[in-house]
Amino acid sequence: MPIMSSFFARPHFFLTVLLLTAACLRAPLTATGPVLEDIRLTFGLTATDAGLLNFIPLMMFALLAPPAAWSGNRFGLEKTLWVAIWLILVGSAIRISGSSLALWLGTALLSGGIAAANVLLPPLIKRDFSQHAARYIALYACVMSITASVASGIAVPLAGLRNAGWFFSLGVWLIPAAIALAAWLPLLKNAHPLKSGATRKDSALRSPWRAALGWQVSLFMGLQSLAFYTLIAWFTPWAEAQGFSQLAAGWLLFLYQIVAISANLACMRAMVRLRDQRAIALLASLAIFIGLCGLYLWPPLAILWLTLAGLGAGASLVISLSLFGLRAGNHYQASRLSGMAQCVGYGLAALGPLFFGLLHQRFDNWTAPLLFLIALSLLQVAIAPLAGRNKVIG
Repeated sequence: MPIMSSFFARPHFFLTVLLLTAACLRAPLTATGPVLEDIRLTFGLTATDAGLLNFIPLMMFALLAPPAAWSGNRFGLEKTLWVAIWLILVGSAIRISGSSLALWLGTALLSGGIAAANVLLPPLIKRDFSQHAARYIALYACVMSITASVASGIAVPLAGLRNAGWFFSLGVWLIPAAIALAAWLPLLKNAHPLKSGATRKDSALRSPWRAALGWQVSLFMGLQSLAFYTLIAWFTPWAEAQGFSQLAAGWLLFLYQIVAISANLACMRAMVRLRDQRAIALLASLAIFIGLCGLYLWPPLAILWLTLAGLGAGASLVISLSLFGLRAGNHYQASRLSGMAQCVGYGLAALGPLFFGLLHQRFDNWTAPLLFLIALSLLQVAIAPLAGRNKVIG
């Protein structure tokens, strides 16, 4: 059912709002990494403290996903998204206000806002624009990935433009958050009213936490996230150990992310034509598995293996986001499945780089951590046909 029979209910307007929101969902975080040393020196943080600034957002994504799903179903998707974007805006402002406490508080707030928006956008798409779901989700993933890469790339140059340094570099991301907040106003004013009877009826649908299919979708989301974030975190030191320069490793990692973005769009076209997602989920998972095996067996061809892994990562992300709606009976259940899958997914994504590093430290080589990553990618290959079946949670 359309939101309202007006300009603001048209798919193109909603797509614009969706993409503006997507631009806020990774950039404020990826802009932090390149200036992390400057932040550490400003506040006298230890290396462990600095590492927590990267760990906290992913754990917030995991811990707040189920509450965000409950809030969206209880208070309405639009209203909860509105609060989420406010949290991103306020958190982004607080963290550059000039104290160590503000840095931690701001990071937690904006991460909480991003966590809620991550969960609630897929069920909103299912509810009002299901006929455009594959296109919207692919474009949303693409814009999110592009802005994340851009934010990472321009963080240091922006910090050098003004005396404010990293404060200015992170502060510029207040602008897209403010624009997104304003763009949501027409949708907020004409949001669906909540009907308690409908809510009770829909709440009777089976919880994804109690369904095998819910766990299959969640593990697919989690395993692809784990592989992606572990490669992002550890590829450069691994590559340097194989004889690549730091500059070359950086460019290879950039290629990995660009290939993933191109796969977002390619997957969109495929998803529109497929009755189920078994084949495409299996192919995407195999690409990640083969890419990781290649890095282990023949490191000099890293450019080839990263290209394969990037194609699999980009396609897997779009498939994961799409499955939240495709495997649910309605948008209430889609919200619960989104919350569950992102709780499991980002929990694994946060722990993956940690365990990879612990294995590297324990065995003092790259064999054990790479085999660990390969084994988990093989598990994704096994789960892909199960999550990709054309069925919904009962």
